[in-house]
Amino acid sequence: MSRILVVEDEQHLAEGLRFNLEAEGYQVRVVDTGEAALEVLRPESPPFDVVILDVMLPGVDGFDVMAEMRHRGQFVPTLMLTARGHPDDVLRGFAAGADDYLAKPFELAILIARISGLLRRREWLRASMNPVTEPLAGPPPETDETFTFGDKSMYFDRLELHVREQVFPLTLMEANVLRYLIRHEGKPVSRKAMLEEVWGLHEDTDTRAIDNFIVRLRRYIEDDPTHPRHLLTVRGVGYRFVAAAQA
Repeated sequence: MSRILVVEDEQHLAEGLRFNLEAEGYQVRVVDTGEAALEVLRPESPPFDVVILDVMLPGVDGFDVMAEMRHRGQFVPTLMLTARGHPDDVLRGFAAGADDYLAKPFELAILIARISGLLRRREWLRASMNPVTEPLAGPPPETDETFTFGDKSMYFDRLELHVREQVFPLTLMEANVLRYLIRHEGKPVSRKAMLEEVWGLHEDTDTRAIDNFIVRLRRYIEDDPTHPRHLLTVRGVGYRFVAAAQA
């Protein structure tokens, strides 16, 4: 039975989610603060399969909870749930490490569908509950969802980037950004195009949010992130991915 953590301070909504999710066959735990969420999400605690995380929480808000989870190396699939629907808030949630985002009010059927989608990635991410620096016994077999460049391999079906003897678990959004850049290898890609094609955001949005994802990806991919050789900046435009490292 899949375990779901609901972090929601509106009691009527939290209990409604508990009732409906339990009716779907899930085991549900509800907490109402960010501090309580971080307490039950400690690495030594029994893991959850999905987290439903409200943004507007008393004390530590959902963005900070999300960022702290990823900082700890906890990559449990997470759906951020909030009344905020502005694109900048959506991007802030993704930049913090969220896998999906749903604005209130929402239809229950849509929420259930989003959870099902996250659970389909559960097995890919289960091994990512530990720090990213663990050595590998050996790389997984290559598939059509694998892209290899130099001594690095990106396994999109597992959301894992393998760099020599290390594995870096990526969030879904990090993987989607990298996939988009790889598909346009060698070509300058604008920040605006990435917002529209990766996130489907067509409103006037601060495109600098993309930079947060590039910074994180460079930490994984580049030998020296301050002097990138794969994820290159195209001044005044955006970024360009090159598989053969640039000198």
